[in-house]
This record gives sequence, structure tokens and C-alpha cells, in this order.
Amino acid sequence: MKIHEYQGKAILKKYNVTVQDGIAIKSMDEFDSAVNSLRERGIQQYVVKSQIHAGGRGKGKVYNKNNRDELIAEGGVKFFGQDVEKAKEYAGKILGNILVTHQTGAEGKEVQTLFITEGLDYKKELYISILLDRSVSKNVIMASTEGGVEIEKVAAETPEKIVKCYVEPSIGLQSFQSREIAFALNLEGNAFKDFQKFLMNLYKAYEDTDASLVEINPLIITNDDKILALDAKVNLDDNALFKHKEFLELRDLNEEDPLEIEASKYDLNYIKLDGNVGCMVNGAGLAMATMDIIKLAGGEPANFLDVGGSASAETVENGFKIILSDKNVKAILINIFGGIVRCDRVATGVVQAASNLHIDLPVVVRLQGTNSEEARKILDDSGLNLISADTLADAAEKVTKAIA
Repeated sequence: MKIHEYQGKAILKKYNVTVQDGIAIKSMDEFDSAVNSLRERGIQQYVVKSQIHAGGRGKGKVYNKNNRDELIAEGGVKFFGQDVEKAKEYAGKILGNILVTHQTGAEGKEVQTLFITEGLDYKKELYISILLDRSVSKNVIMASTEGGVEIEKVAAETPEKIVKCYVEPSIGLQSFQSREIAFALNLEGNAFKDFQKFLMNLYKAYEDTDASLVEINPLIITNDDKILALDAKVNLDDNALFKHKEFLELRDLNEEDPLEIEASKYDLNYIKLDGNVGCMVNGAGLAMATMDIIKLAGGEPANFLDVGGSASAETVENGFKIILSDKNVKAILINIFGGIVRCDRVATGVVQAASNLHIDLPVVVRLQGTNSEEARKILDDSGLNLISADTLADAAEKVTKAIA
């Protein structure tokens, strides 16, 4: 589960991770109060930060929500020093309008929350993140002297500037490892000491909250050699939320695709894509293979949809509803392996769901496993626009041909 910067910083602050101070607002009526509260804390410089679930905010562009051709502002994050009036004017322009970055796509995201933060003077930007490396089943700390730059760009152009430190799960992060990373970042003096404390607290926050990612970019060295998180990206593991009920209220449904939200109500794993071939598959690996072979056949997948192991009639019908809600879908490919569930039962469910929903799009169905021959007969005798297929390649060819 993704959360906003201000929410992530609030969590990190509880673990004594030094973060940039700030106050989130959802209305311009709250702006003056936020600034006054920051002044009372001794803060004299201000930054206005848009809060959306996407990177590249600083280089993004803000467009009028009601007229997407009207460019309102350059950048979704701006430093204003002590000029509160200009900060307020800018905040009023971007709040409620559309921010487009390289991660949002052309549709952008509506800015519904602003983070009014302290403006800080600093002498160096660094990068630090913690995540799980599944290939070795260990948490890995990634650090770089190239802070403030997309880590993907650093990895592509100067990979030698990324330092990795793997943490043994049985013993956790050790102090000698934090020192090694500090040396790799060329830290010295008070910054060297402060970084070690910062990193140990950051790792504890990562583990205690069952986060799947904590990324600080940039991590800054202030002019008085303090280490501080200027930004914070925190992703929480959905599978661990039962242990952290307090995090459920942090979910911002406005930042999620409506179809993905609807799919989650039925325990379906759905991700919308840009193509026109709807995919319904049982198993994430099989779903990835299905999308790959659709592309090889000349088609474009419209979604990733994993209906899970059961693939019951109800599950299939809910899957159809989600897929058909995407107006770009011109045909549907169902690819089910009948291991846990029998293929004839899946075929009966497909026929029932297609009949109930009056589907008029071509639906190619490939069922392999237990009772696959019986399943094919059920599909062929249904009288519906259901096209059976033997192999995955056969199914991909048939579904792309059905669209042409």
C-alpha cells in the first residue's frame, strides 16, 4: 500500500528518524494556519509540496482540471524562502488541479493535498533506501552519493555509484554495516556520526512497520552537518496490514484506479494496462506469460487479472465485470490451468457468467488440466461467442485475430 510523503514522515518521526517538518492541508482555508504553526516552531522558510502517489513531482507540470490545455504551473514542488504570499499564490493554483509527471502518464493526478514544509539550507544530497531483495531473501540497503536524481537513471548511467549492503535476517542491521555505508557516502565528522544513528532508526522503522520499501531521496547533509530526510517514500506490505490496523486509514482511494479498487472488493488482483485484450488468468506467473504471448502475437494486453486458484462461476463473473468496465477492451482471453479446480467446472462458470452479462465481445478460452476435453465440449456447445483454444499460442493468435 502506497502512502503519501507526509504520512510516511509522520511514521518515521515516531522512530526518531530526523525528517523535514511540515503540515498537510487539503483546503486553502488551512494555509495561513499551517504557516503560523510552522512559524511558532521557529521555521522561517517555506516549501509547497504536492502530494500524489508518483515520483518526479518537482519536474512535473500542473494543468487546469477543467481545461487540460491550460498550463498553470511548472513543478509540483517549489521553494519560496520567506515569501509567504508567493507560496500561498502557488498553493492556490495547484491545489485541486492536475499534476503530470513522468510516472503519472499523460492523464496525471489531481492534487488534493499539499504539504507545507520548512525550507532548509543544505550542502549535499544523498540517496538511501531499504527494500527486500527476493533473489537472496534478505533486506538490502541501497545508498548513493547521487541524491536528488531518479535512482533508475543512476543505475543505468553510473551503477558504480550505488552501494548495496545486505542484512542477515537472523541478526538485523549491525553498527559496522552502518559505518561501512557512511564511509561509502564519503561522510565524516558529525555527519558521519549522525548518519549511523539515522540509519539504525530508519531500519527499525522499516522492520517494525512491515514496510516493503522505505526510500529517502534526497537525504541531505545540512549546513551544520545534520542528516535529515528531505523526502520520504514509504510503501507498506498489504499482507501485513492485519498487524497494523492503524495504517488502514492512511489509504488514499483517490490515488488508486477505480477498477483496481473495485477488483480488491472481490479479492481479485487487477492492474489496468493500455491495450485492448482483456486477460483473465489464475496465477500471477501464468498471467505474466499470457500477457507476453499476446504481445508476441501482435496484440496488446489491457490488464493483468489474477482470479486466484478457485476460478468459480462467481469469481469469473466478477472478473468479467471488471474487464468489461474498461472501454478499450475489444476481446477477452481466459487462460486457466485446472489443477486445484476442474476445467469442466470453470467452463460451466464461464458459460454462466457470459450468459448472465450478455457479453457480445469475442471471448477466447484456453483451459488445460483436469477434464479439459469435457470443458472444451461445454464451451463449444454453449451457443455463445466463446472460442476454445488448445495451446497458449493458439489462444493468443485467435484473440488477436478476433480483434483485427
